[in-house]
Amino acid sequence: MLSYAGRTDSPRPQPVPVRVGGFGGVAGLAAYLKKEAVTHLIDATHPFAATMSAYAAEAAQQAGAAHMMLTRPAWEAGEGDRWTHVADIAGAVAALAGEPRRVMLALGRMHVAAFAAQPQHHYLLRFVDAPDEPPALPRHDLVVDRGPFTLEGDLALMRAQRIDLIVAKNAGGEGARAKIDAARAIGLPVIMIDRPALPRTQVAHSIGEVLAWIDHSAQRGV
Repeated sequence: MLSYAGRTDSPRPQPVPVRVGGFGGVAGLAAYLKKEAVTHLIDATHPFAATMSAYAAEAAQQAGAAHMMLTRPAWEAGEGDRWTHVADIAGAVAALAGEPRRVMLALGRMHVAAFAAQPQHHYLLRFVDAPDEPPALPRHDLVVDRGPFTLEGDLALMRAQRIDLIVAKNAGGEGARAKIDAARAIGLPVIMIDRPALPRTQVAHSIGEVLAWIDHSAQRGV
């Protein structure tokens, strides 16, 4: 069973059963795991979905289900990168104090409203789905597009939009890193939001590792 949070309007078709929406906190998720006799819970949420990851770890323990987190390795700054690290969205908003700039907010749509506190900038937004209401930013351009993105495409977008600065979460992985590589290529600074603390549990960085874990625990009768 593949569970979606429901934040994307038209998720891609999947070859397994799908459910959409929350469970009702730890208690609701634990009850679902017990009812469905789930033996293995794989937390494949976004690295910044800290609340859901904490719920998953606690619910798996309550339900007696084996638990593993599938996550992308975090990006690491290399030669040519110009990163300023901040702890959270509030830190990123504060870091934008100063003269007007053209800022690419590579954050999705959940946290855009917070940047209205720095209205002097012109923002470039990129969403998977068109929003129901216009973003609450006085000056912005909106691109509706779905990744994975390419280095060439993001270079062209940044140059066309005359971007001065990028704000990004350290999501890791390959599908969203084109903007980071593009920033390095043209010398743009990046305000990098570091990952939140996540539960201490077994961690995998590939589907193969998860499948091996499931197979190994099934052989042991888990």
